[in-house]
Amino acid sequence: RTWARGTVLPHPAPTIPSLKATYHGKTAKQKTLHGTFERALEKWTVPPGRPAIPGLVIYAQVDGGFSVWDPARNYYRTPERPSAYLFRPEEVWDGNDLCEGLIRDWASWQREGAEPFELLKRVLDELSPSENEPLVPGALKKLTLDDPRRHPTLMMPYGQDVPVVHASAGMRRVIALAYLLVWTWIEHLESSRLLGKEPASEIIFLVDEIEAHLHPQWQRRIVPALLNVMGTLQGTHSADVQLITATHSPLVLASIEPFFDEGIDAVWELQLVNGAVELEKFPWHRLGDASSWLTSSIFDLREARSLDAEKALEQARALLLEEKPSTHSVNEVDDALKRVLSDTDRFWVRWSAFREQFQA
Repeated sequence: RTWARGTVLPHPAPTIPSLKATYHGKTAKQKTLHGTFERALEKWTVPPGRPAIPGLVIYAQVDGGFSVWDPARNYYRTPERPSAYLFRPEEVWDGNDLCEGLIRDWASWQREGAEPFELLKRVLDELSPSENEPLVPGALKKLTLDDPRRHPTLMMPYGQDVPVVHASAGMRRVIALAYLLVWTWIEHLESSRLLGKEPASEIIFLVDEIEAHLHPQWQRRIVPALLNVMGTLQGTHSADVQLITATHSPLVLASIEPFFDEGIDAVWELQLVNGAVELEKFPWHRLGDASSWLTSSIFDLREARSLDAEKALEQARALLLEEKPSTHSVNEVDDALKRVLSDTDRFWVRWSAFREQFQA
């Protein structure tokens, strides 16, 4: 019942804007939450009462921000207790009144050598870009004269310990993701223990643009790795995990093919239909490679190539359908194809036969 960023303000309209969500609460009984927008107050209102969702909700934003709703810490509201944990990107690293932040927590966990650090190491290993480039914590380092903190580092394959604040954008995003997952789970377990309650039996994990800043090699591994990480976090505790992620990467979609289960999994696409945006379920079938995903309805590309190559191929296919194409047209298209296609492109087989037949 909070907004991860600013409140969404609907467009002016004569009707009253509304939101409706249907879900299952702590019991199997279906529940419906209905909210309306009060224009005079610029506020969304929902029926009073405690939230019905019993699980842990974790939201990793594309800008590095992070949001958490923890049933052990946010379910019972008090003036001192936040309705949710909403961290700006810099707060994930440097902390705030609610969290020590990655730099301090990582350093203290590493000094203590306690369970959180062992868990962090396992999570980093799961999320590594490849088997040859594991994410391994290095020695703590002081970076500047005026900063008293000892900063975490990563042991790089080329033999140096690089401070995590100086790592690549992709590494920083995955490092922050690993830290917040460990922090959220450890805090949830401790809070549940203080309340004398069992940890959450359901976890909802949302990730914006999961491929952001990641090398293609990493994009193929990230979704399976995150699913494995959720199992690593839980240890002996078992919870149902739902991963919801947005992506613009064909490699991410290709990577889920081996373990996609139509009974519990789904791919959804946003489509513009008659001037309205609709969420449609993609009719699942394996496409095999990234190029096939690019030319599916998910991405709507006619060709998984450059725009110039796509244009040249369209001109060539049009000529193949003509009864009597001119010599000038054939030569012109042939020159265009030579500029944009590789020597081994599969289209040359069809085009070469046509060109030779025409020239003869």
